[in-house]
Amino acid sequence: MAETLRRVLNLGIAAGPGKNTAEAEPPLLLLGGPGSGKTALLFAAALEAAGEGRGPVLFLTRRPLQSLPRRTGPALEPLRLQKIRFQYPPSTRELLRFLCSAHEARGPAPSLLLLDSLEEYLVEDPGSQEAAYLAALLLDTAVHFSHRVGPGRGCGLIVALQTQEEGGDSGNALQLALLQRYFPAQCWLQPDAAGPGQCCLRASLEPGGLGPREEWWVIFQPDGEMTVTRWPTQAVDTSSHKGSSSGGQP
Repeated sequence: MAETLRRVLNLGIAAGPGKNTAEAEPPLLLLGGPGSGKTALLFAAALEAAGEGRGPVLFLTRRPLQSLPRRTGPALEPLRLQKIRFQYPPSTRELLRFLCSAHEARGPAPSLLLLDSLEEYLVEDPGSQEAAYLAALLLDTAVHFSHRVGPGRGCGLIVALQTQEEGGDSGNALQLALLQRYFPAQCWLQPDAAGPGQCCLRASLEPGGLGPREEWWVIFQPDGEMTVTRWPTQAVDTSSHKGSSSGGQP
């Protein structure tokens, strides 16, 4: 779902014709440290998808959002907010139960499936087997929703995961490397120099082989408003990313 996130970072401008088909896009892993804006970008992606005129958006998170991230433009229109369905599985067991029962859900199938703070569910059973099972079940659920949505449309999948500090637990690095096999598209968020009260990030989007890597500056103002500026065009080596939790960030 790199195209949905790209539109968020390009303030609603699509990359080109024919690039808004979720069915043709690989699932995306949104990666960053604590307080790096993952939830805000995930919610912005939900708003973007809700405005596309397709199905509803399913947003899974362990607890309700404390506040709605501010954005410029019409993104917080009430009709968009009404299309976002929040579910709050409190534990890994409940998340698995929810995903396993997705085929029984009635009503329109979602056009986008979002999961925030995957690490909070994995911490209950940090082994690689649990991570692989949960990732596979998320992908299977998105495929099931895609079949219900119909040909040529599909249900996208974006999952946010908090990365560890460089030199952290080797088990976390192994877990991340495993998850990257299930999520070929990735967006890394790295802190950058910021002004007083601001949170400035460098967002690096790797669309999983469907295009070149792109980068932006993302700034959150003290009042929560998000502003985005495209990073100067440059050739970037993506090989340093692979298989590392934070040292692989740009």
